[in-house]
Amino acid sequence: MVRIKLIKRDEKAMELPINIVVMLVVGMVALATLISIMPTPTKDMSVFVESAGLRGGTLEKGNSIIVDSTTAENPFAITVVVKATDQDGNPVRNANVILRGLGGAASNTTDANGITFLTTADNARIRLDPNQNEGAMDLKILADGFYDYEKKDAVMIIKTR
Repeated sequence: MVRIKLIKRDEKAMELPINIVVMLVVGMVALATLISIMPTPTKDMSVFVESAGLRGGTLEKGNSIIVDSTTAENPFAITVVVKATDQDGNPVRNANVILRGLGGAASNTTDANGITFLTTADNARIRLDPNQNEGAMDLKILADGFYDYEKKDAVMIIKTR
């Protein structure tokens, strides 16, 4: 005679689904706790390129740097002044600012007034190709409590003929 064991009478068969449900609930609570303690960006930034120019030269208001063809033939360094504020005009302090493009790059952090000076290094100089009359550099700013700011073509390099 064959005996059939019924699942209804086996109490251990019910432990597995209950354990899975308990582990799922505990895991979801832990995940919700981790997400809630992560700081979320809450504000937008206003960013202005205050002035720009050749390194060691006079900085002009605005985001354009005009170079003559002699300067453009060789790699050159630039300095750019950037100001970051929140929507109320308050300075964004300690923001990481990155400027890159045309073979060069510069980075710095903003001061207590939300201002930073970006100067390309000797080993990361800007260059325009012989047939290139203009080029652009991109700007990226990262700060705690703010959405990341990215601006393509933030600084223009223009070669005179």
